Amino acid sequence: MSFDEETFKREVLSKIPLRDESPLPPNWLHVEMLERFRVLEFAPIKEGMNVLEVGCGAHALTTVPLAHLVGETGRVVAVDKSRWRFFEEITSVTGVKHRIIPLKLDARELPFPFKTFDLAVLVHGVRSLKNEGTMVRVISEMLRVSERVFIAESLPVANNERQEAHLELYNLREEIFEALFGEKDDLHYPTLEKLTELVEKAGGNVIESGTFEPALPHYLAYLPREYVEGIKDKDKRTELLKRWDRAYEKWKRGTKHPPVGWILAESSPLDHNFHTAEEEN
Repeated sequence: MSFDEETFKREVLSKIPLRDESPLPPNWLHVEMLERFRVLEFAPIKEGMNVLEVGCGAHALTTVPLAHLVGETGRVVAVDKSRWRFFEEITSVTGVKHRIIPLKLDARELPFPFKTFDLAVLVHGVRSLKNEGTMVRVISEMLRVSERVFIAESLPVANNERQEAHLELYNLREEIFEALFGEKDDLHYPTLEKLTELVEKAGGNVIESGTFEPALPHYLAYLPREYVEGIKDKDKRTELLKRWDRAYEKWKRGTKHPPVGWILAESSPLDHNFHTAEEEN
């Protein structure tokens, strides 16, 4: 189908109220959702498709563009284990809620007995899966229940100072979360080669892959300083506060989205079973 960005802006983004969440700009959600729409230009989406989205997140950033693209006769089954805070509000105001079926569950064990979907999508969600065993298990499940799988993730690459500013602040998140909660989250971005390796370990055959520049600002590296101040280990807190202050000064002068890598895959002809010790964590 035609990926008409102006139509998307007019019919969807214009309905989302501006948000007062300083230091983020009032239109940050619009910009992030537009980036997801541009990512999906590389996915083989057609009107009427039945699409599975893994890791829809609190703000439905990819869910809304997906629901717009599948049209009135299509459906998006949106899966997330816990992050639902603004999901209903955003899908309602954008007018696509009736095209979406939300499911709160663990994507490592999807409750579909056969290939239920035309396409399964994981956009900017690999980094939230905490460890490689979980990544492989989730991708394996996506391959099991869908004809094809589309995965996209930011790459650890900076081609200019504003992309460097994003990466410097974003790369603190993994350490901050580990210091606060004892486990990693928002892992460092993988390379495209690593994404390919994960797909192949999960039993997938990569059909196409590529990279592109979103050419948009990117605000989601930001994490409030109060999070860092809450770290109990004094030495670690002091170290991370210094690094956060330094990175934030660069970030607030301007930040851009790094390049994005994407992969389209299907199940390998061979039958795979992947159960590792890591998957049980």
